[in-house]
Amino acid sequence: MSGAISAQLAELGIELPPVVPPVAAYIPATVHGDLVYTSGQLPMVSGSLPATGKVGGAVDAADAKAYARQSALNAIAAAADVVGGVDRLTRVVKVTGFVASVPDFTGQPAVINGASELLGEVFGEAGRHARSAVGVPVLPLDSPVEVEVVFAWE
Repeated sequence: MSGAISAQLAELGIELPPVVPPVAAYIPATVHGDLVYTSGQLPMVSGSLPATGKVGGAVDAADAKAYARQSALNAIAAAADVVGGVDRLTRVVKVTGFVASVPDFTGQPAVINGASELLGEVFGEAGRHARSAVGVPVLPLDSPVEVEVVFAWE
């Protein structure tokens, strides 16, 4: 299975982004035993958010789904960095997704599918995971989404 994840990323035409630097007092990912916990990852691209605001308001749900996908990609990068490479990640254990949304928006699960679907594409069967999709009033930097992931590694 050596090299399988990097090969799958290449086949999908996906290049891992640089690890997003922390915006406060934390580290992007940490290892405990055979698990890697990522900090909440925003959909940063080249150091900035692609959009701000609430889903169901200023941010369209379809766009937010794409931002969740980017957040998951950032989580893979953070986890890979702390364990010495993406091919050391063996499975996705848990995803927690936060969606900053207007009070009557109830499509948080569909938004966080952006993260879950990417992880499935990259990790295949090992990308199937437990998950929570939570609506919140506001996220750091007024981001529409934030995703944290727990990976197993070897």
